[in-house]
Amino acid sequence: MFIAMNRFHVAPGREEDFESLWRNRDSYLDGVPGFQEFHLLRGGEVEGGGTLYSSHTIWATRQAFEDWTNSEAFKQAHADARAPKGTYLSHPRLEGFDVILTL
Repeated sequence: MFIAMNRFHVAPGREEDFESLWRNRDSYLDGVPGFQEFHLLRGGEVEGGGTLYSSHTIWATRQAFEDWTNSEAFKQAHADARAPKGTYLSHPRLEGFDVILTL
């Protein structure tokens, strides 16, 4: 199993804009080979203000995730996913994890 997480630092007062963007977009993940789950997570306050968010996807394998990032579905999902200017305090940061233990 592989978990991919994108971390977002969202500017103060822009949280609803960010959440709405995710709620109203088409992810194109349905039917993608190896895709298992998606979660949008809201964390606490980040240094300098704002809120931490993370998109969290679970994949059968790292290769399934990499195939998704090179797919037409990925391009479609990200074509209209731009947040309004001023939403982010910094660029999103991708982190990937190979699952080594599940209880």
